[in-house]
Amino acid sequence: MQKLIQNVQSVISKSGGEWGIVFEDLQTGETWENHAEQVFIPASVIKLPVMAAIFSKAHQNELDLSDTITLQQDDMVGGSGVLQHMTPGTEISLDDLITLMIIQSDNTATNILIDLASTASINQLMEKIGMHHSVINRKLMLSDTNIPPNQMTSGDTAIFLKKLYAGKIVSEEASAQMIEIMKKQQVQDSLPGKLQYLPDSQYNWQLAHKTGWIPGYRHDVGIFYVREQAFIASIFSKGIDDFVSSQAFADIGMEIFNYMTEKQENNVKTGSVN
Repeated sequence: MQKLIQNVQSVISKSGGEWGIVFEDLQTGETWENHAEQVFIPASVIKLPVMAAIFSKAHQNELDLSDTITLQQDDMVGGSGVLQHMTPGTEISLDDLITLMIIQSDNTATNILIDLASTASINQLMEKIGMHHSVINRKLMLSDTNIPPNQMTSGDTAIFLKKLYAGKIVSEEASAQMIEIMKKQQVQDSLPGKLQYLPDSQYNWQLAHKTGWIPGYRHDVGIFYVREQAFIASIFSKGIDDFVSSQAFADIGMEIFNYMTEKQENNVKTGSVN
């Protein structure tokens, strides 16, 4: 992994700003951390534990993902997502709210789900998972400055992703469902910025991920898949020009892809099962 680390260090050095990064090759066990415990405002990455908390409520039979809510005018907030443009009174299932929250980063869907789960339950779940430096204090797109911001670290998010991959977030079935939702991500301007133009059939690659962006902050966290390989990338950044950060994330995504495909090709040559 040394070549990958050197290339990524070059990218972040040229970009400036502050970075929190955790990589883990789930086949070899190799890891790399760069300021993994630095706290960031997570923006929409906080939607991952929100999703997990709703799945946990469903697992405990407190909710049913097929249940519907009636969209109210008061629910609608700005930023990303389509629900803010829908007609009040529209019925939408919890399953669809989760999907919109993750693949379109819908803020209205997120706030509805936060209310259903409660910030206390989300925080309890994060603590149980081992995300000891992360906390949700507020819903999204609120202007009340008396409420402290949400916070996460790349290290905590890597723990979440590793347990999700292992089927240990809520249940094996729930973990698999959450990964499949993340694979449908439609926000592609960060880690998959260059990969989205490659044919996925060539190396059978996929990326299950969640982005986060607010002015001055850009994050992207997820699990890369190349054939039987899997690789965790948890990347948070701040203090970087938006165009520069977008290009940096795209470059890092390509570096990870190149690392995985080169390793795959070497494994084929040597007959390794990895």
